[in-house]
Amino acid sequence: MDDEAGIVDVVAEAVRKARKDLGLSQEDLALEAGLDRTYVSQVERGTRNCTIIVLARLARALKTTPDRLLVPQKRPRSQS
Repeated sequence: MDDEAGIVDVVAEAVRKARKDLGLSQEDLALEAGLDRTYVSQVERGTRNCTIIVLARLARALKTTPDRLLVPQKRPRSQS
């Protein structure tokens, strides 16, 4: 992760994956975290750089910890 935008993309992917793993819609996650659905959408698309407070609220709603949302997601290897 060489650039600052990289961490925004890491958070975006981690939030999206965690939400989908729990079977939540963006609306469900927004309600649980006390955020607007459009805000959650922007975080997941990497167009919103959320604050530490919002990261903590998202983590709590996703039943995880903020540090887990800062770790790049492992991508499954494609089988050739």
